[in-house]
Formats: sequence, structure tokens, C-alpha cells
Amino acid sequence: MMNIVSAKICRLRIALTVLAVALSGALPGAIGTSRAETSAWAVNEGGRMRLVVLPADEQGKRAGALQIEPSPGWITYWREPGDAGIPPSITLAPDSGYTLTEVAYPVPKRIDSGDLRDIGYDGPVTLPLVLSGPADGRLSSGELKASVFIGLCRNICIPFQAEFQLALTLSETADTEETELVAAARRTLPEPPSADFAVRSHALSADGKALSLTVTVPEATRQDEAEIFVTGPSGHVFFKERERRLEGNGLSVVLPISGLPRKYDIHGKRWGVLVKAGGRAMETTLAFDKRQSIFRD
Repeated sequence: MMNIVSAKICRLRIALTVLAVALSGALPGAIGTSRAETSAWAVNEGGRMRLVVLPADEQGKRAGALQIEPSPGWITYWREPGDAGIPPSITLAPDSGYTLTEVAYPVPKRIDSGDLRDIGYDGPVTLPLVLSGPADGRLSSGELKASVFIGLCRNICIPFQAEFQLALTLSETADTEETELVAAARRTLPEPPSADFAVRSHALSADGKALSLTVTVPEATRQDEAEIFVTGPSGHVFFKERERRLEGNGLSVVLPISGLPRKYDIHGKRWGVLVKAGGRAMETTLAFDKRQSIFRD
């Protein structure tokens, strides 16, 4: 289970830094200017990032991607960063005419740093996006404005904020490089459940302090190689195990659960789970029905 005290301290420090950044404006070099559907790179000490948006389809949806390239020795974070860190945040201006309907995350890795265990990426990563807008693809302003906020860390975490503006028109054409970039990002996502890789069962203990999982894993998976990340309420990820057993292709684990919000009722909730095993990665959800319900004070 995550070290709740150290995580809260780290996040408090990060929050104070974020507040300082917000009061002082965007970081130097963090403003991206538009270039057709691909922004210029926004750069800071820990790395760089840019936004790519492809032309609208017949339903007014636009595929896109956020490219993040940490500098050597730096890392960035998954949607739940682990013990400390800053998850990516993308906000579209209300007058843009578009809404962000999907942010997908490539398979992350666990990154240990002393007593802290983070979940993220220690190299370039591209997050696939989907934007939904008017059916004809038009924007009243002709611009898509997006504010992106990520964390880049090496010993210390540096909040990195960039403001992007992209000119979107009906005459756009995506070049091969942009199209392949988005397609390649999609190929790095975890696979959905399948016959040989799926969650067989899951149950939360009556006191809500332990989650038991049994997963069908790919053939030839070693007991010590598999990794499981369970994401609960926002800001909570569980990946430290109390028990593990592999019998055939069935991997059973018990993860301690603590630090949930007060009076948390799990009835009807859906948690996420990512499993890495046998050189593959699978992501799905865990649904909790009334029989698995608990009420925490």
C-alpha cells in the first residue's frame, strides 16, 4: 500500500509550487504558438511537449495527441502518479467549441526513488486524445485554445504549464507524419480483456482493508514479473501487495487498501485495473455491487 503520509507531504509541496506558478503566470518558455494542427514545442528545464490535432471527421470529432519528451534523467507521470507526482491535465477554453472526450494513457512503468514509488514514464510518451465538436468541424473563433499542465521530475518536481493555440479550419489536411504519430500512440495503449488475459474475480474484504484479485495471465508468465495497478477514487492507486500466488495461468493477489475518503461507500463504484504480464498489458474496470459494499467512517 502506498505510504499515505509521505504521499500527502509530497503532494502538499507540489500543490504549493503549483500555486506559486499560477500566481506568477506560465513558466518561461512554456507558451506554444500554433502551426496548422501541430503546435510549436513548449520547452522547460525538464523537457518539452506539444499538441497535435487531426482534421474533424463527419461527426465533428478530432483525434489528437499530447507529445511529452522528458529530458534525459527526468520522468513524467501516468494518470495516477503513485506516491508523489503530478498527473497530466488538459483544459480546453470554454469558447473553443470543443470538449475533450478522451485522454488515453500508454502502458506506464513503476519508477522507484528511495522510499517513493511513482508510476509514469522515463522516456518520450504520447497521450492519444479525442475532441468532440460541431458536426461541420467549424469553430466560431477559428482557434482551439488548450492549457496543458504536467509534472516533470528529477530529484525535484517542476510543474510545467503551456498554453497552446491551434488554427482549425475546414480545409485542413493531415500529413502522413501527424497521422502516423496519433496511430502509433494508439498502439502503445493497454489491450482490452481477452480469453487468455482478463480478471477472473475480485472482492473487497468486509472491513474494506484488502482487495483480492484473480487474473488469467498469458502463458509462460512468471510469478515475479507481473505488475498490477488498481486505481480507486481520484488520487488513489494501489499496487503494493500483501500476498501473491500463481497457479497455472491464474495469478491471485491481495492488495492492502487504506487512505480512502471518509464515509466512502463503494457500492456501485467502478475502479480501474492495469495488469502487466507476459510482455503484454491489459486494462479493465472492477465493478462493485451491493454484496461488496462497505461504508467507511
